[in-house]
Amino acid sequence: MKIFITRNIPKISEELLKDAGFKVKIYRKNDIISRDELAKQSKNADGIISSLTDKFDKNMIDQLENCKVIANYAVGFNNIDIDYAADKDIKVTNTPDVLTDATAEIAATLILSCARRIPEGERIMRNNEFNGWEPKLLRGIQLSGKTLGIIGAGRIGQATARKLKGFGVKIIYFNKSKKNDFESELNAKKVSLNGLMRRADFISIHLPLNKKTHHILNKSNLDFMKNTAILVNTARGEVVDEKYLIKMLKKKRIFSAGFDVYENEPIVNKDLLSLENVVLLPHIGSSTIETRNKMAELAAKNVINVLRGKRPLTPLN
Repeated sequence: MKIFITRNIPKISEELLKDAGFKVKIYRKNDIISRDELAKQSKNADGIISSLTDKFDKNMIDQLENCKVIANYAVGFNNIDIDYAADKDIKVTNTPDVLTDATAEIAATLILSCARRIPEGERIMRNNEFNGWEPKLLRGIQLSGKTLGIIGAGRIGQATARKLKGFGVKIIYFNKSKKNDFESELNAKKVSLNGLMRRADFISIHLPLNKKTHHILNKSNLDFMKNTAILVNTARGEVVDEKYLIKMLKKKRIFSAGFDVYENEPIVNKDLLSLENVVLLPHIGSSTIETRNKMAELAAKNVINVLRGKRPLTPLN
């Protein structure tokens, strides 16, 4: 059986698949595979390890002649029409759990970097502009005694709250279901989305992207934010109306914002690049050596299980 891997992911996936007796082909370039090339290479594959940059919509799925499994090398899966894949008897899997801590660490890092204006400080040092201690130099926002708002209290949202609890923050969260264990462990309080936007000093987004969450954060609720508030996004860029958020940042309606994801990724709005009150990262939420290796291992094991007639470890459909 033939396996196609759409990106140059850690070698453990290739090793596991070859040890299992499969033929493996990998798109080894560092750029995003073109749609035509993706269709060409995937056409005869029995299994595919995809990335979040590969769109497997109905048209692409219809071109798959032998495929039995698409293992997404990500926890999010908005790039795949999982229902249509199921109609075509194609199993779809993702890589949850193994990237929870790494992504939560980046969310916490963004909050701290925004609050204490770390990138601005580093630019001062690198530009040789530091003239000694000043009483009002880069005054930031202290975490202790403030309120952290978690939008989407799944694995990553809860892990982010745990990591920041030690800084002395109170925790509120917005989620479609009540999280009793989360509440009892961290004394977290479930609130409405508008209530969270009004009360939180730090807001961290952890929602999946779907039709209901697209632009769920927009003018109607972003305007509720305090002018000292900080918003960070490590989920998907499209859950926020980025253009309106940029307008707020330009007017300094909020203190700062941190981005690891962008609405038109990999294109980054040029206005963001010129703003001082933002922290910008190149979508590295899960990018630790340990995590990316575990993701590659899990994706490969999902492919192996399905092609051997077993249940995948982390099925989506």
